[in-house]
Amino acid sequence: MSSGWQLVTAVVGGVLVLWIALIISLWLTKPDDLRLRDAMRLLPDLVRLLRRLAADRSLPRGVRVRLWLLLGYLALPIDLVPDFIPVIGYADDAVIVAIALRSVSRRAGTAALDRHWPGTPDGLAAIRRLAGLPT
Repeated sequence: MSSGWQLVTAVVGGVLVLWIALIISLWLTKPDDLRLRDAMRLLPDLVRLLRRLAADRSLPRGVRVRLWLLLGYLALPIDLVPDFIPVIGYADDAVIVAIALRSVSRRAGTAALDRHWPGTPDGLAAIRRLAGLPT
């Protein structure tokens, strides 16, 4: 086998190993069923929250860039983990949103979440639980 094919095989194998590691880490950090159901029910308010946070010029630029990238990822029809894989197929979006919200709230402050939340107080409490924040 030529060195070109060896390189291609090594790169494809490395990407495959990284993808499998990602699936395993998503499986280990997946939200429990209650938190996942809360997130799915609150999806319209959550998307409005992300949009409002991303448009808020008082937040640091890095926070806004992360939020626009998250909104772009959510809009893509292609997921990191295909939806036909049980449990984590749909949970990967919830895990990525939770990680992004935790990161944003640590950098911008939880007051930004409170200020921009368009839904009910119970919905905000569910979002805080999803992101691992104090309620």
